[in-house]
Amino acid sequence: MDLRALRTEADYDWALSEVAAYFEREPVRGTPEAERFDVLSDLIAAYEARHWPIEAPDPVEAIRETMERHGFTQSDLAALLGSRSRASEVLRHRRPLSMDMAYRLSTEWKIPAEVLIRPYRIEPRS
Repeated sequence: MDLRALRTEADYDWALSEVAAYFEREPVRGTPEAERFDVLSDLIAAYEARHWPIEAPDPVEAIRETMERHGFTQSDLAALLGSRSRASEVLRHRRPLSMDMAYRLSTEWKIPAEVLIRPYRIEPRS
């Protein structure tokens, strides 16, 4: 198996070109080609995570994204959180999520709990 560590952009480009062939002809599971594909994919993922980490969104961004993706409205959020004013305050960064709110959002809307419990900024009330 001709594999190597990915230390440079050239190494990364090489790995991408090597793995591209497997998208045209998918290897049969359990074969050496499938094993090579898995190892190359892991190397690529590790290189990308090290060089271009993706920061998780703040909880409000995650809620907004979920609302947009699923067509939920602020009224839907209000029904889940208990009131329109509470939903509005959360979306405007005026009220932090309680553990109960985070639990509901995680179980009902399938937003990962680890995203919802991250620290984020709360705007002072004027």
